[in-house]
Amino acid sequence: MKRFLAALAAIIIAALPSSAQSSKNNSGDSILGKYESIQGGEGYRVNVTKKADGTYKAQIYWLKQPIDPKTGEKKLDTKNPDKSLRNKPSDQVVLIDGLKYNAEKKVWNDAKIYDPQRGIRANVTCKFLEDGRLSIKGTIMGIGETAYWTPIN
Repeated sequence: MKRFLAALAAIIIAALPSSAQSSKNNSGDSILGKYESIQGGEGYRVNVTKKADGTYKAQIYWLKQPIDPKTGEKKLDTKNPDKSLRNKPSDQVVLIDGLKYNAEKKVWNDAKIYDPQRGIRANVTCKFLEDGRLSIKGTIMGIGETAYWTPIN
């Protein structure tokens, strides 16, 4: 009996690292990382991080065209409905803040996404597709638009 318990304990201990890893992959933290996309002809990169309260934040950190061709200056978030944020560089805009993971549905939602090209906020739902891309769907009053973010390795 002691040998059986010792063997069982060894199997459980040996299995811990792999089960801990697989539970991370099936958790809300699987969204963490850097992604790239094109929206409205603009190429950009986003970093998704976890906040202290357990929610997630997606922030632009790179634009393919960071300079406004009309002014020759760095692009700013000029369409932001919050006037205090209109002087913020477009390559630092927070797109999503407060995103929560719904483990039952395997989606992230319960937050708003900000579209800096239009200056609007919409409800957002994020989920991984089978090909590994992250589907980002914004909806306002039942009308939606989807962007696809590709993970950057």
